[in-house]
Amino acid sequence: MSTLALSAPAGRSARLGLRATPEQEGVLRRAAEVAQKSLTDFVLDAACQAAEQTLLDQRLFLVSGAQYQSLLELLDRPEGDNPGLADLFARRPPWSAA
Repeated sequence: MSTLALSAPAGRSARLGLRATPEQEGVLRRAAEVAQKSLTDFVLDAACQAAEQTLLDQRLFLVSGAQYQSLLELLDRPEGDNPGLADLFARRPPWSAA
C-alpha cells in the first residue's frame, strides 16, 4: 500500500482532472468496486503507488565532490574476506538438480 495515506475527502484541496476512454473508465470503475473503494480513492492510491515507485527507481544521485571522491576510494579499495558470501556461494541453489 502507498505510504501516502489518503486524507478524508474534506481534507482534500487540490483538484486533478484527467480524460479517459470509456473502456479505461469502465476498467477503473470495476476495479474500484472490487477493491471496495470510491473511484477517486482507487485512482489516487494507484497513481501514488506508481509515482512513489517511479521516484524510488531513479538512478541519478547528486552528491558533493567530497562524497563522490569518498565513493571512488571505497570502490577502489581491495575487497576483503566475506565468510558469509563465501558460504552462500558454496551452497547448491534450490532450483538446481540434486
